[in-house]
Amino acid sequence: MNRAKSDLATQLGIDVEEISVLRVEEVTWRDGSLGCARKGMAYTQALVDGQRIVLAVDGKEYEFHSGGRTAPFYCDRPTQ
Repeated sequence: MNRAKSDLATQLGIDVEEISVLRVEEVTWRDGSLGCARKGMAYTQALVDGQRIVLAVDGKEYEFHSGGRTAPFYCDRPTQ
């Protein structure tokens, strides 16, 4: 979760203290896209345990996904 907050702070050019954690959920993603599939991409077809981290800044929510060996990353268009 700290990495997600740090990444978001860097992306937005703000202090980490300005970011609120709304929720952290343990999830099982349907495939290797980790719930953030992109058109034209191929993904492993296996269940992947991970997390959905929802952060907020000034009322706007930002969703980060992680799973397997993949660190949390910003998912601007969640598919799961």
